[in-house]
Amino acid sequence: MSPGSGLKSDARQLMFEKAPLLFLISLLFVLLDTTLSQLVFRLPGTIDLPNMYERLAAGEMPSFMLMYSNFRPFGVVLAVVIFFIRRILNTGFIGYCMRVRRRQDTEYKDIFSGFIIFHKVVLIFLISSTFIFLWSLLLLIPGIIASYRYRLAYYILLDDPRKGPLQCLNESTTLMNGAKVDLLIIDVSFLGWHILNFLLMILIRAPFAIPLVSIWLSPYIGITIAGFYEQRIKGIAV
Repeated sequence: MSPGSGLKSDARQLMFEKAPLLFLISLLFVLLDTTLSQLVFRLPGTIDLPNMYERLAAGEMPSFMLMYSNFRPFGVVLAVVIFFIRRILNTGFIGYCMRVRRRQDTEYKDIFSGFIIFHKVVLIFLISSTFIFLWSLLLLIPGIIASYRYRLAYYILLDDPRKGPLQCLNESTTLMNGAKVDLLIIDVSFLGWHILNFLLMILIRAPFAIPLVSIWLSPYIGITIAGFYEQRIKGIAV
């Protein structure tokens, strides 16, 4: 039995137990996240994504200079703000999946819980990204290892919002000792779903297309990793 197979089975069972509310909440999350991601490429002063698609469809490969020729400071600032809003929203969805995993009552507002601690979410992202970047300067592998080292920091913060970003990162490092490969295997096991999601998005070819597979995949991954976190804090091997 591969690492995480039991966690994935538990996740599927919980998803059906919480249906249809879980899929409605997942749909809301996917809609918000997709809208924000699409908005970034349609803001004045950012990459003109529709134009890029048209050029690619015509067989033209846009140059680097053309892609970034429309960049303006205001557009870049808005894009950065939206990026962090997405990160905070994703953290809220992690919190929602943790509640599902623990069989606690859930509601729509759970996916917005990250905004209550938004400053710590942003700091965790900035600090961890800096460390990952510095490790990546050595080689790609140390950067990947660093990314898994800090993977559980958001879960720790959601469990106890009183903790500071550095404390969450340090505790994540401790929890991930000896478990990085297990989590990597779990991530790889979802690769087929990600490919299917990507292919469907290409086939739809709409200016604004909802990644339909994500309505299933987002809670599936979220509840599985929440289960991984539960096992790590209890000292149980995956």
